[in-house]
Amino acid sequence: MKKTKIFADANLNVGAIDRHIFGSFIEHLGRAVYEGIYEPGHPAADENGFRKDVIGLIKELNVPIVRYPGGNFLSGYDWRDGIGPKEKRPVRLDLAWFSTETNEFGTDEFMKWCRIAGIEPMMAVNMGTGTILDAARLVEYCNHPGGTTISEMRRANGADQPYNVEYWCIGNEMDGPWQIGHLTAEEYGRKALEAAKVMRWANGEMDGAAGPNGKLKLIVSGSSNHEMPTFPEWDRTVLEHTYKQIDLLSMHRYYMYSASRKRPLEDFLGSADDMSEYIGTLQATIEYVRAKERSQKRVGISFDEWNIWTVNAPRHEPLWKRAPHLLEDVYTFQDALVFAGLMNTLLNHCDAVKTACLAQLVNVIAPIMTEKGGRTFRQTSFYPFRAIANNASGKTVRAISDSDTFENMFGQARYINEAVTHDKAKREVCVSLCNYAQEARAAELELRSFGDLRAAEYIEMTSSDLFAVNSFDRPDAVVPQEKELPSVKDGSRVSLTLPAMSWSFLKFRY
Repeated sequence: MKKTKIFADANLNVGAIDRHIFGSFIEHLGRAVYEGIYEPGHPAADENGFRKDVIGLIKELNVPIVRYPGGNFLSGYDWRDGIGPKEKRPVRLDLAWFSTETNEFGTDEFMKWCRIAGIEPMMAVNMGTGTILDAARLVEYCNHPGGTTISEMRRANGADQPYNVEYWCIGNEMDGPWQIGHLTAEEYGRKALEAAKVMRWANGEMDGAAGPNGKLKLIVSGSSNHEMPTFPEWDRTVLEHTYKQIDLLSMHRYYMYSASRKRPLEDFLGSADDMSEYIGTLQATIEYVRAKERSQKRVGISFDEWNIWTVNAPRHEPLWKRAPHLLEDVYTFQDALVFAGLMNTLLNHCDAVKTACLAQLVNVIAPIMTEKGGRTFRQTSFYPFRAIANNASGKTVRAISDSDTFENMFGQARYINEAVTHDKAKREVCVSLCNYAQEARAAELELRSFGDLRAAEYIEMTSSDLFAVNSFDRPDAVVPQEKELPSVKDGSRVSLTLPAMSWSFLKFRY
């Protein structure tokens, strides 16, 4: 049996883990909002129409922040449509997803849902059909205490105290021709700069100083993906316009399994290493602009859309339906295995990636699925997210591995994909391991300088059927299994046997 050695030393840190990397995303798309988080009349709905069963599952995932309201939906959305008495809100055609939007759920409902769910809001402003003044006024609506027409609208709508939203996305995928109000990099860069200025002013920020509620964290729209013909020139140009005003640059990436590829399995399993390359290229672009600007400021990455997505799935719902069933991918065990590797990649780049949003949270390419008026189930991807988001904290430790590699459409990828984290305050070390080989592999961990380690948790996810799924009728068909705790030799060395095509998660204490 081939052996892979993985070495990690407590003194070799990648960086601190910002819990915002375990964020998610709710867009007015399909059944993410309606019949997802919001379904008045459901047996589990509270007085606001929020599904308490769904909130329970979200809390189980330990999601700290959620991006809203889009997504492609954002670029045709007027936030004023979603406030005030529900019976007076306009019904609109949503040109992004060819649906009918009732606006029954809007900014105030989202803020109330966030408070009940224990989630921090990440708001987004429309840079497609919206103006810079629209963006500033949404900040005013959310963050100004009162005494102005806009802030008094919020108070009249039931929120006496400001929401004090910190994180703001300035548009969405503005490099994409599919985007309503698509702009060139020059056009968007100039508009985003002006939007950032007036948004900060609306928050009471002057001359770089914090306002009464602190400073906004502003996220400028980067390339939609690294296959765009303008990548990374788009990102460079936008950053050169906005570097002084913004804090984070967004990136988006989805991966898919395609049976039509030359090496379908290997190409899919190479996703995590491709994500790592993408992050590295974006880091280099940011550093180039920082050097050109002669700036001491460091702009981070907001990976605010990422997931596995069967992008070529056909639409079966009629046009203009309210809450149509769109993008309701059912994830396989194989998907969960790749998903775990993507989470490892986020951890291994925590020095650069400061926020990330799994797209999306409920029903739409999501870890949680709901039935109208009925049940829920946890998708296969739910479990790696839950384990890692609830346990990986502190800092990521740089792991050195001698794993062999396999060829795929992205180049070379490692058979054993790992992430090691260390929380000094909790005195915990966590290890997430994916075995992408089609045979069992021995893994030898050498975890130095942490202290005298002892195993506290060991779970393993595997299946004889790569395409096994969970469902409403079989919600536990694919779940992790608890394993016998391994012994730790000399307080630092652990020998494991990783089953073929498996994900394992271990927690040690000292």
